[in-house]
Amino acid sequence: MDYTERLQNVSVLGAAGKMGSGILLLTAMEMANLGLKPENKDKLFVINAMDVSSVALNGLMGYIRSQVLKIAEKNTVSLRKVYANREDLIENGEIIEQYINDVLNIIRPVTRLEPTYESTLIFEAIKEDPALKVKIFSQIDQNNSKKPWYFTNTSSIPIGKLDADANLGGRILGVHFYNPPAVQKLVEIIKGKNTLGELEEFAKIYSKNLRKVVVPSNDFAGFIGNGHFMRDALHGIKEVEALAPEVPFVEAVYAVNKITQDFLVRPMGIFQLIDYVGVEVCMYIMSVMNPHLDNEDLHSDLLDKMVAQGVMGGQNSNGSQKDGFLKYEKGAPVAIYDLDKKDYIAIETFKTKCDDKLGALPTNAPQWKSIVRDRSKDEKFTAFFKELSTLDTLGAKLATKYGIRSSEIGNQLVNDNVAFSKADVNTVMLTGFFHAYGPINDYFNY
Repeated sequence: MDYTERLQNVSVLGAAGKMGSGILLLTAMEMANLGLKPENKDKLFVINAMDVSSVALNGLMGYIRSQVLKIAEKNTVSLRKVYANREDLIENGEIIEQYINDVLNIIRPVTRLEPTYESTLIFEAIKEDPALKVKIFSQIDQNNSKKPWYFTNTSSIPIGKLDADANLGGRILGVHFYNPPAVQKLVEIIKGKNTLGELEEFAKIYSKNLRKVVVPSNDFAGFIGNGHFMRDALHGIKEVEALAPEVPFVEAVYAVNKITQDFLVRPMGIFQLIDYVGVEVCMYIMSVMNPHLDNEDLHSDLLDKMVAQGVMGGQNSNGSQKDGFLKYEKGAPVAIYDLDKKDYIAIETFKTKCDDKLGALPTNAPQWKSIVRDRSKDEKFTAFFKELSTLDTLGAKLATKYGIRSSEIGNQLVNDNVAFSKADVNTVMLTGFFHAYGPINDYFNY
């Protein structure tokens, strides 16, 4: 079965979720593009958008239409070539509408698993629950005579375990898209111990066609992305716990969040990132990873307490940020949650006091937005962090300690054979997390 044949009947599990909807969009467009090639004009392409909620699926189709419209409007020149033999399509608007219809026509919204029994490729983007994934994989595999391939979007569960528990015979591969899949360029590809080589080769071609940056990871719980992020987050949490006896909890959270964003020049602070992913999600990912780790306890009592009080984070259906460690207004943090008071405390009531305690940034401090694509950023970061290391302020000390720990985590991933190289670790953090520099660097060697 060649590339095109494999993509003639596909299913996406969890299609109405944030990850599933992006995977569905990208895959449906790739299938539609294949179907528009002259040599494939007589072939039928079907992608089952499977989700348990029919209401969510209805909203999904509106999302797909709007996204395809945006993409088509940016590619009218190439689409004109695709439809060059269609004399009835003259105006750009007609061509765009035809392409939208061609994509939508191959999507079949379904709420039951039965249609997946005919698929040769299954994309899975459901809840990060090993038992649930295994149950669904097993059910499909027992009823599907085509021996389908399974591409799981898991960000933490070992592929080999899913393979063994669902008895898939190596027909499963980790294809970890980053959120949101339609925008994020990174895809982590993870082979299990028995994963068949042809799955990886197919995934590389597929990802290349989607113009993604592919980074391979060994099959260790959490892989590269969460392998770094979860440990990085735990360091931030431990720094808050270390500061808390000296300052109020909300001030400690503010301080560490500011350190990770402004002093370490990241797109958002560590607690904003935890909120973005979801407080409960981070807690759960750690619980999934922890049993597979030796001599390491990946767990946070603080996350447990936040979730117990109903502080979850994550995003609303429209993409806006839910409140977590921080409260947000128009996307900007305005308050921090106080565990004792069980309420949010406005940042403006303590910001000046905290900023004074942290101390000022060096005069040459770069801004993430301005330096992230700066070709001379390495030289600027070297000078900035060198000056930072000479300052005897709380902020400088916390930032330097944090940067060193981040680098240690990156090197640990290489030494533990999770990542194949230091470059792979840096690529994941640069591309998947939009960091301006990789964690493995020489900036803190002073």
